[in-house]
Amino acid sequence: MDLRQLEIIRAIADTGSFTAAGDKLHVSQSAISRQILLLEEELGETVFHRIGRRIRITPAGEALLQLSHRVFQDLQETVTAISEKQESLRGALRLVGGMTVCLYVFPTLLSEVRRVHPNLDLKVTVGSTERSLAMLRSGAGDLGLLTLPIDASDMVSVPVLEEELLVATYPNHPLAMKRRISPADLNKQPFILFETGSITRRLVDEFFTRERIHVDIVMETENVEIIKAMVRSGLGISIVPWQAVAGDVRVKQLFVSRIAGQALVRQFGWLYPKMTRLPRSVSEVLRVFETVSPRLLAAAQAPKNL
Repeated sequence: MDLRQLEIIRAIADTGSFTAAGDKLHVSQSAISRQILLLEEELGETVFHRIGRRIRITPAGEALLQLSHRVFQDLQETVTAISEKQESLRGALRLVGGMTVCLYVFPTLLSEVRRVHPNLDLKVTVGSTERSLAMLRSGAGDLGLLTLPIDASDMVSVPVLEEELLVATYPNHPLAMKRRISPADLNKQPFILFETGSITRRLVDEFFTRERIHVDIVMETENVEIIKAMVRSGLGISIVPWQAVAGDVRVKQLFVSRIAGQALVRQFGWLYPKMTRLPRSVSEVLRVFETVSPRLLAAAQAPKNL
């Protein structure tokens, strides 16, 4: 058996006759018949039943047809991969992510991607999880870095980052004097929180419910910079990721505390549509991410001596 015989089987199945298959492959009908006869003799099985001018594929022929699909698909992917490696990466890559990702992860990542692949046109859209998923499903986005978990059976989800959530207060707030606060300390406090429906907000709400904490929600927003500004102004306190407030803590505009006995952590992961073969641009961004991930992981980890 060889590739030419598999190609002939595909042509016969596609066209419905030996003659049409010969026309498609630019060979004579007798050459087609000869190759099928040789294959049947080699296998000891009939590949096609001849019924007058019509043909019907046998179970053995169907097995070979499926094999031919796999073989030629693999062959095409291999040739494409070899060709791509010889060419500079071009075209556009459309990334989607939430506000925090776009502020604190994408700048480091995309700076490195641009250094390695200067001809790749990078486009970034910031949005909610729902909007990001809709873009990935419609083809308006190629790759997303989103807060997990996400229930999407049509997507591949690859966890890559974790970051701790801390209580953020303005410096003269009573809780700012404590490096460790108890859940009870948060009861009836005014809070500026991530908006309802976000996965981060769900994690915080689950914590409040679990610890029976009743809070006064002053404001909800997905914009972490607005949250920080409101906390700095003394409007309330919040629960935010460390890397979002690290700079404010260093200049003493905000103070952060861990919650005793609690580990509030959120996880990020890459999401992209399930497909037979990843576009080269997507696989390259994932590869570059691996090279910068130690820096990103370090930035996301709060100091142990808080």
